[in-house]
Amino acid sequence: MLAATPNPAESHALWRLAETEGIGPMGFRRLLTLHGSGRSALEALPRLLAKRETPARIPSLDEARREADAMARLGARFIFWGSADYPPLLAMLADAPAMLAVQGDAALLSQVPSFAIVGARNASAAGRRIAEDIAEALTKAGVLVISGLARGVDAAAHQGALRAGPALAVLPGGLDVAYPPENAALQSRIGREGALVAEHALGTAPLARHFPKRNRIVAGLSLGVLVVEAAERSGTLITARLALEAGREVFAIPGSPLDPRSRGANDLIRQGAHLVESAADVLAHLPEAPRDAPLFALPMTSEIPIPEDIPPEATPGEYGHLIDLIGMSPISVDDLLRRCHLSPPALQAALADLELEGRVDMLPGHRVALTGRG
Repeated sequence: MLAATPNPAESHALWRLAETEGIGPMGFRRLLTLHGSGRSALEALPRLLAKRETPARIPSLDEARREADAMARLGARFIFWGSADYPPLLAMLADAPAMLAVQGDAALLSQVPSFAIVGARNASAAGRRIAEDIAEALTKAGVLVISGLARGVDAAAHQGALRAGPALAVLPGGLDVAYPPENAALQSRIGREGALVAEHALGTAPLARHFPKRNRIVAGLSLGVLVVEAAERSGTLITARLALEAGREVFAIPGSPLDPRSRGANDLIRQGAHLVESAADVLAHLPEAPRDAPLFALPMTSEIPIPEDIPPEATPGEYGHLIDLIGMSPISVDDLLRRCHLSPPALQAALADLELEGRVDMLPGHRVALTGRG
């Protein structure tokens, strides 16, 4: 287990490790498992990256120092996977971020109970109103409300929560990037009165590939997710699916069958999501802990287990059986675990090594696919 607040040298090393292209969350864990600290892992990294067909640049110490100084000016700090202050619910995800940038009250990330409210960006006035009202009522009941600061339902949920207490927002870009621009004042207020969370470095503009990653953090920090309005094909439903895969409860507001914005939520209810008309419906079904963690998820413990059945210096050829099972189309890591006859720690180690070598990509939603580069 890392220290709650690593010293500056260790923090710089962990940041450089997390920001190296191709490392990924599982590679980060694998390196810490084998080497025990960020500094030791960083020393070993060039040798490991030499196996890659395409080079990966390791950020410099000066870059790490500049990022830390800029974070300090924002009143923000980093939380690294494996540290005592890393949010335990999020740590249960197999693809939990290696590093979180947090502005505001970092203790909120570990507050339980916690609950996410998400929905359409082009939400109706009624949808925004119910998101506000439920968020306010849940906050008064001691539940931390989380959302993604998008326009529409997300913004309404944050505003409702702030009427009664703090709010937590997960951003798709850097902490210092206001997105969408019209929510800049709201983002600033949440940073003062609650907490802002980002997986990306300062100055990172939101890109399409960032939003599913943001959604997995929203789901991972929460015991349940409420969908207020969502079309049949929308990012909101991605958040609901990620919540289900993480063993979290899914809730939905029913809507008119004539409104396309209600079709996604109505379909979730048909599939078994809890029907919600008020905060009382949420409180009645909000669990104390996730129902079933994914087979592949490893709990946070005082020591990071070192896999015994895959050697640290394993070569790519030893993973041929896994490569045969993984294709260009994403496959659930849980499905892969059932088919490969490895233990969860051994599979974690193998996938982390393959990711380091640039042969597989770890994708949001606990999935993996070949990169096509090797």
